Amino acid sequence: WENTRYFKKGMTDLGFDIGHSQTPITPVMAGESKAAVELSRQLFEEGLFAKPIVFPLVAKDKARVRINVTAQHTMEDLDEALAIFERVGKRMKLIY
Repeated sequence: WENTRYFKKGMTDLGFDIGHSQTPITPVMAGESKAAVELSRQLFEEGLFAKPIVFPLVAKDKARVRINVTAQHTMEDLDEALAIFERVGKRMKLIY
């Protein structure tokens, strides 16, 4: 759980809306389905896999990507993921 707490805190500190998940799966809210798909694509291009979850699985304005943090991730892995999210999030204007 240490890795999950670390990652969730990092995402919150960056300004992402990560909802209220109590599991190692962290949702990253993107709004519209198109934004979630684009977020997933840009993250993948930078080496990070985050599956988009879109309508009809969630409400039309509640699309997101999901990240699963495990005990196998190192702090370096998590820091790299946070840096990628920061770059992509700023580029997409999801955070400022």
